Amino acid sequence: MKTVTMARIYIKEGDKVQGHNLMHEIFKLLHEQHKVHGVTVFRGVAGFGSKGEVHADDLLRLNVHLPLVLEFYDDPEVVASVLPRIQQMVPAGHIVSWQAQCG
Repeated sequence: MKTVTMARIYIKEGDKVQGHNLMHEIFKLLHEQHKVHGVTVFRGVAGFGSKGEVHADDLLRLNVHLPLVLEFYDDPEVVASVLPRIQQMVPAGHIVSWQAQCG
């Protein structure tokens, strides 16, 4: 068994960072620059954050900003090196991380 760090990032579709799609920018950072072991993006059908604003799938609306969850894992040192970069891109309180066993 190997100890890894799991990280989960909560954002919305359409969120931007410096004019670019936030999800794509984080994905590129994790894949191309830090080459983490695994990344999964989950698209939610409904959710709300600390402000209580509900984001839900609605067939009558074409412009929906559904919740997205990016989850990744790697050695604790790798996750520790990338999290500060991600924290600069997303609002405070939108990242959780924990230790896990892999293998």
